[in-house]
Amino acid sequence: MAAKSKSKATKSRRSSKSAIDLRLYVAGQTPKSLAAISNLKRICDEHADAAYHIEVIDLIKNPALARDHQIVAIPTLVRNLPVPIRKIIGDLSDTERVLVGLQIVGPTRP
Repeated sequence: MAAKSKSKATKSRRSSKSAIDLRLYVAGQTPKSLAAISNLKRICDEHADAAYHIEVIDLIKNPALARDHQIVAIPTLVRNLPVPIRKIIGDLSDTERVLVGLQIVGPTRP
């Protein structure tokens, strides 16, 4: 199994819906990487309606994972479960875009 330089797991006990499995690919401790990590934790804590798991993967320490996992830009967030796989690139500062893109919850109601 490939080594991961930094891995964090966050779980939330919510409804009985299937768990959300997220991987965030970053490059070191840059401001953009740190912002993406912080934004993702906040979004999941505030909006996820199911249990979730976040894994942070630092591509500086294992650059081969970028090719193996088809990561072309960083930071990149990948939702592995539930299927289908979904990806979002950027620091995840646009909460609405992240929620809709990952289908964590539906669009904001008026």
